[in-house]
Amino acid sequence: MKKKEIEEYCEQLVTPILEANNLKLWDVEYVKEGQDYYLRVFADKEEGITIDDCVTVSRALEAKLDEEDKLKDAYILEVSSPGLTRQLKSERDFANSIGRQVDVKLYKAIDKYGKEFSGILEAADENSVSVTFENEALEKLDIDKNNIATIRLSFIEG
Repeated sequence: MKKKEIEEYCEQLVTPILEANNLKLWDVEYVKEGQDYYLRVFADKEEGITIDDCVTVSRALEAKLDEEDKLKDAYILEVSSPGLTRQLKSERDFANSIGRQVDVKLYKAIDKYGKEFSGILEAADENSVSVTFENEALEKLDIDKNNIATIRLSFIEG
């Protein structure tokens, strides 16, 4: 299986486990770092995920993965919170973050905004995001997603 197929497969396995524990899936990553493969599941809930939540999900997912036995390479399973400054990648991430302050880094500068700035995520679709800036007047900027190097939640919310 390819990286994307593994991530989708693991997402299908972990989603019912997360839902049974009142958790939401943030992301699944399958990456090679050095000689090791890592399968990372990022989950969250309103009041914040706990270490006990991570252990519960990790044990249940590990049992499912062992039972199915579809991953041929050895891997290290990690289940954790996506963190306070979580990166927004999927449509789900953007939808869950509307109204939140974000930090944006672009590939190509936009006029007076430059390549890095913060603002409130107002909207997002498959092609662009809208961010409002609180300066002298509220300004709204529509940004093509192809120009976004990274967009993540701000550590300090507006």
